This record gives sequence, structure tokens and C-alpha cells, in this order.
Amino acid sequence: MGIADTSTTAQSRARTWTRLHQHLGCTPGPLTYDMVRQAAADHLEESDDLDWKRDLPVPPMHGQWNEFAKDISAMANTRGELLIYGVSNDHKIVGVDWEKADLRQYAQWVRNHVHPYLPDLVMFPLTDGATTLLVVDVPASEMAPHLVHGRSDKDKEQQAFTVPYRDRDHTAWMAEHQIERAYRDRFTRVGRAEEELQRHIDFTTKTITAHAAAPSAWFIAVSRPQRPLPRGAYTMDRDEARDVLEAATKRAQALLTRKAVPGPLVGMGDTRLNPRPGLRRWVCNNLELPMNREVITELHYDGTVVMAANLSFIRESEEPPGQDDALPVSERLVTACCYDFIATAQEQQRKLRLDSTVLLTASIISPDKPRAFAPFTSPWGDLRGRESTPSYARRPHHLQPAHTALSPMAADDEGRSSADELCTDLMNQFGL
Repeated sequence: MGIADTSTTAQSRARTWTRLHQHLGCTPGPLTYDMVRQAAADHLEESDDLDWKRDLPVPPMHGQWNEFAKDISAMANTRGELLIYGVSNDHKIVGVDWEKADLRQYAQWVRNHVHPYLPDLVMFPLTDGATTLLVVDVPASEMAPHLVHGRSDKDKEQQAFTVPYRDRDHTAWMAEHQIERAYRDRFTRVGRAEEELQRHIDFTTKTITAHAAAPSAWFIAVSRPQRPLPRGAYTMDRDEARDVLEAATKRAQALLTRKAVPGPLVGMGDTRLNPRPGLRRWVCNNLELPMNREVITELHYDGTVVMAANLSFIRESEEPPGQDDALPVSERLVTACCYDFIATAQEQQRKLRLDSTVLLTASIISPDKPRAFAPFTSPWGDLRGRESTPSYARRPHHLQPAHTALSPMAADDEGRSSADELCTDLMNQFGL
């Protein structure tokens, strides 16, 4: 594989907002050779998120630590960012011999020596045609602390584990109390991410409850990047938000070509064409327009997407559910909601050039009080046949949220798989 192929494939997964972007006043986007050249010319100093390296990584010898694994682990344990090979300590670009760069071996070193493993590590070349640099993009890991291990100098059979981290422009080693705090922080981060997703669900539920005139079942879903876009880094305007929603509508239709009912994006009608400003977000909300299915779609500036849709929408000619009636939940409509939601999250990823995994949660709720849900499905999975509730189906009052994830710039196959996973996890709770 040539330099151009390697760069195109890997760079699409690299972060789009780095210390170099900030220093040069660039908008989020792919890192370029010219950006590195200008930062080096400006004598941009090393820090905890930037390390200039003159020579390519070399194999460990004489029982020494694998320096490459140590450097990777140290950055992952701090706040991630860039190792750039081919720039000397005095900020001169000297380049590397790309024929000697073995990315597979480097990745193997990380797999063998860094625990837990870093799946989002990205390595790619940058070149001006004459000089080539190796860029290693280390993620700001949610799983820190990462331990690096190797053989002891005195006893080559003894394996030792340590926890490195970046202290400004050099590598230091964590003491016991620092390791303990790092583990505590890891568990706190996981809890905080779940709390943030739940906060959006709770707020949307309150909004729905305030407007719902009849008992109803609602699909609610939230996606949030593990590394949200920094405030002020980029803000979509109304036209761009409209473009995201229009592109998501087309993407959802392409992902689920056999969809027999319109999803939320189509169901909200012209509201989709006129996003309104909200608190650091764009909002499409037609709760006050009863002629269409009630839908909320929010595109947050940090990359979060919120979508909610009334699964029990009743037209004026139809009889609404009574206070004790089970609320209908159509499997084909839930499928359409999951695909519309995934498509919107993917288009938001692409528009904001999000460079981290996106976490997604979907649920079905009754906003006013717990009520029984009655699943409606068609025989043998026929999406065009009449739906009914199977005699064996469960009618739960509560459903557990379903969770999945999308990798940065996820392909259509991954989007389709994630949508199917959400739908299956929700509908399986009815015993279908």
C-alpha cells in the first residue's frame, strides 16, 4: 500500500481538532503536512499533548522498555493527541524513511505491551512529495490508566508493569496514589457519560409530558460522542442543520430500502426544513402541529443528537387509547425510528467531522405514567402486511434502554447493523 493510500485510509479516522489546529487558528479538519511545517517553523513547544520525534520507533533491546509503547501509554493516560516522527528537537523537519516504517509492527507492540488495549490508535503519513512524516494520533482514552509492561534490566524473566503519563514535555511515572485516582476517574467517567445521556432523555421526557394530550408510547434516543466537540470550535448555521436533516432522510431510506412506513424525519413534515435555535443546538419540534406525527429532533453543537417520536399517534378520525388500554408499539415504526436516528447521528458525525466513537441509547416510554405496551408486528416479518399483537407477546410496563455505538465516520454497513441492534434489543423485550 502506498503513502497516499495509507494516508487516506487512516487519516479519515484521525482527530480533526488538535493542538496544531488551535495554535494555527485552523477550523476542525484533517491534519496536513503544511500545518506541521508551519507549527515547526513557529517552534511550537512540546507539551503533554504534542511530542516531536526525530527518528522512527525502534525495537526494544537488552531488556529495555518498548519506548514506543511507553510513549503511547503516557499520552493515553494524560489527554492524548500527537506523536510526530520526522521533526528534530530544534524543530527542523528531517523526515523519515517511509520504506522502513512498519505500521503493523508498531501496532503489534501496542497490543503486546499496553493494557488495556487502545483500539482507536491511528497512524498515518504526511508528505509534501519529497519529505514524509509519521503521525501517531493517540486517543484521549476513556479506559485510562493504561499500563505498559516489559522485562526488568536485572532479571530478564521478570515482567514489570508501570503507568507512565505526560508531565508537560516529558514522561513521568505514576505513584500508587496517582494510579488509584486514575482508576477512580475511569469509573467516574463511565458514570458521567451515562448520566449525560440520561439527562437528555429526562429533559426530552419532560418536554413530551408537558405537551401530550392523550396516553401515548414514545421512542426516545440520544447519541453522544465520547469526545464532544469543544465549545466554540464550530457551530452549524441553520442551512447546515437543514442539510444534515435532509441528508439523514435520504441516508435512512437508503439504509432500509424495505421500510414500509415513514420514519420521524418524514413524519415531521415541513418542520424538518426549518430548524429553530435552542440552547447550543438546532431544534425541529412539531408538538404543537397535531396534523403530523409528533417528533422532536435536536442537533447539538457538541455533536449530540436527540430524537423522539410518538409511536401512538392518533389521527382525528381514530379513537385514542383509553386510560387503561395498552399502548400500541408498531415494530415497523420502531424500525423506521432506529434507522432515522442512526442516519441522523451519522450525518452529524460527518458534518462536524467528529473523531471519536459515538455512544447511542434508545428507549420506549410512556411519559405520563407507566402503562402496558402492546407490540404490533406482521406475520413472518412482512413489513407490508397488517400488524397485530401475537397472543404470546408480553405487554411490559417498562422497557430497558438499548445501547450501541458507532465508530468515527462509520460506513453504511455499520450504521445498518447498529440500527438493527437497537430495534432488536427493544422489540425482544416483548418476547417477539
